[in-house]
Amino acid sequence: MKAEMNKLNFYGHSGHCYPELVEKQDGKVIAQIKAHLWKDDYIRANNNFKAVLKEPLKDGIKILFLAKVSFDPAHGLALWILDIDPSYTLGDLERDKQETISRLQEEGIFNRNKTLKLPLLPQRIAIISVETSKGYVDFLKVIETNSWNYAFFHLLFPSLLQGDKAVEAICRQLRRIKRIKSHFDVVAIIRGGGGDIGLSCYNSYQLAKETALFPIPVITGIGHATNETVTEMVSFSNAITPTKLAEFLLQHFHNFSIPLQDGERIIIDVSHQLIREAKSKLYSELKLFRSVTENILTANRNEIKGRSDGPRL
Repeated sequence: MKAEMNKLNFYGHSGHCYPELVEKQDGKVIAQIKAHLWKDDYIRANNNFKAVLKEPLKDGIKILFLAKVSFDPAHGLALWILDIDPSYTLGDLERDKQETISRLQEEGIFNRNKTLKLPLLPQRIAIISVETSKGYVDFLKVIETNSWNYAFFHLLFPSLLQGDKAVEAICRQLRRIKRIKSHFDVVAIIRGGGGDIGLSCYNSYQLAKETALFPIPVITGIGHATNETVTEMVSFSNAITPTKLAEFLLQHFHNFSIPLQDGERIIIDVSHQLIREAKSKLYSELKLFRSVTENILTANRNEIKGRSDGPRL
């Protein structure tokens, strides 16, 4: 059977789950049923999900599962889930991703953010992340303790970073930043590592479109997954980790600083050369001036002496 697991309803004290399964059409629930997933079956299915998707079973995913109908006079009709196929969930996520890509391409906005110009020194950063995120901490550590003393201004716009509510939360912060965009050079969306389910919100059409149409460059460092999300694809630049994203910004400072330092050295070298040449010319002129002056003085002295030694009237 195929269904969307609206709620997993895992109970830690027993290890059992009581999923709420629904079927949706145009975003509306058209069918639903209760189910149960006993501890041993849950452990096996959950381990399979971790192995294939690098994420555990969770709310809001579409599943293909093996089940049998059970009936209890006290609790009524339910489905007894025996196994869940992680490859179907992975395939469903990939279909959603491809649909988002096609839609953005048809609207002609897929590469819009990439056409923007990054400032020469992207110094003012609006960061969408969570203060307790390891990725956020790693990012700040790189830019704040760089050995070249490059100075950055950054402001955190806190947001959920995964799950169904993350899309609206990130879009809401992007809209906040848009209202004060003149205060920032770039927006950085930062998150730690995660599997494909945890990152599936970044394949959302709503978030990808908001990113693609954003008026200043959006750069992303949202995890270690090798499967690039749509939001990363449409962003101005994407780094595989927050640390790499920080290094991307530092590199722009290097690109400006190194030619500047080279120019400084050239100016100093040329100035020293000009000063040496001017001094040499000055010494030559002084030497010539002294020689000519001494010759003139000697000639004048001789003339005066000759006049003074001449016949007297």
